[in-house]
Amino acid sequence: MQAVPGEFLAIDRKERANKPFRDLNLRLATDRIHDFDDVVISFDEGRARVEAARCIHCPDPAPCMVACPTHNDIPSAMWLIEQGQFKEAAQIYHQTSSLPEACGRVCPHEQLCQGSCVLNKHHQPVLTGQLEVFALDWERENDPYVVAKAPETGKKVAVVGAGPAGLACAHLLLERGHDVTIFDAKPAPGGLMVYGIPNFKLPKEVVMQKWGDLEQAGAKFVGNTYIGKDKTVPQLMAEGFDAVFLGIGTGIDAKMEVPGEDLPGVYEATDFLIRGNVEDAFLPADKKERPLLGKRVAVIGGGDTASDCLRTALRLGAEEVTCLYRRTEKEMPGGAKDRKMAKEEGAHYRFLTQPVQFIAGPDGRLAAVECIEMKLGEPDAKGRRKPVPVDGSNFSIAVDTAIKALGYWPDPVVGKTTPGLETHDWGLITITDKRTGQTSIPGVFAGGDGVTGPDLVVTAVVAGRKSAEAIDKYLRVAVKAGAA
Repeated sequence: MQAVPGEFLAIDRKERANKPFRDLNLRLATDRIHDFDDVVISFDEGRARVEAARCIHCPDPAPCMVACPTHNDIPSAMWLIEQGQFKEAAQIYHQTSSLPEACGRVCPHEQLCQGSCVLNKHHQPVLTGQLEVFALDWERENDPYVVAKAPETGKKVAVVGAGPAGLACAHLLLERGHDVTIFDAKPAPGGLMVYGIPNFKLPKEVVMQKWGDLEQAGAKFVGNTYIGKDKTVPQLMAEGFDAVFLGIGTGIDAKMEVPGEDLPGVYEATDFLIRGNVEDAFLPADKKERPLLGKRVAVIGGGDTASDCLRTALRLGAEEVTCLYRRTEKEMPGGAKDRKMAKEEGAHYRFLTQPVQFIAGPDGRLAAVECIEMKLGEPDAKGRRKPVPVDGSNFSIAVDTAIKALGYWPDPVVGKTTPGLETHDWGLITITDKRTGQTSIPGVFAGGDGVTGPDLVVTAVVAGRKSAEAIDKYLRVAVKAGAA
């Protein structure tokens, strides 16, 4: 429901729709490849107000609200930004999202809110994502957000995983007055927002500031603690936690299972992005050494992670960076926006190409990738045309480094070390109720990529918040039962 609908009724929608459109301002590619700073040039107050005034305020429910997984009240935020009420606009986002600062930067807006904007029919959509970033950045600088806490309940919750799902769950639990401790295998909180997404898309400072909000509200972080190895879920329950949320994500890189995959110079995407993007203070002990790239780099895969690896390799000094993908660009799952920026920065693409072997040089390091040409056959079960090898088309590409960005699998260790926890599909956690994230064990809830498989930051946020609401109800029932 739009929060400020009264003034909308008198607006001239046609006049608004015909306002001139200005796209995002990006730093020049020749400049931005020399650092890891944000690529997008932030809106100033005047630009934000002008862009927000392009919103035609569709009847409720607006398509942008419906398309947003958090159902942010975007039209009300647009109106408030247009009026110069930036703090109030930021508060709109806080009502439905726990990580609006991140979502505004990394959501595929062209597939969600912006993609659903009715202006797409004859004009250009409102830049809703960047306006969300503007409102939250303005608030951070001028009137910082504070987590509003209820009186303490005396109940303790363990959150496993400090990524988007875990932080969102912790946020709402803190607001409800519960004691929250977050466990993560990495040294710092943030999950993939710190250890996967590069700085030029999501500055680490943004994530650390959000963590600071939660820490100020009482959240505790226990890093370098791998639940399932260093400590188990049953042990957490035995230590006095009244409920557990599993936001463990899908952090295992998919394998190619081809000869030479383990050669020096062949990286998995996560390992490469951590070594290449994360500052020293946050690096795990086994990843302190920066990537050794050489001049020629091949990135294998077609998703957003592949784009992140291409652009990171260019910033680390590689001279020739090429993406190898077994289908055509039309079938690539990654966002077109990131791919366009990668091309602007110097990345090349070679389609209908499937690596089949990594070849070592005399020194034992990677020297070449043997590939085979592909052609598109009949559609698979998901409707994507299946790539088929072309017999006798093998060829080799000389490279110094190869990065496998093939997707992610769940980590089965939590399922294997938690008696009674049901899992499926190589370790994804089974939930008995999608509305709550309840697992097969009472008091243990789960959400995010560890339940659904790899998905968006925003969908993990939604899952974490849903489970937090359910955990709160679960704990309050327990309190009443104890009092009785």
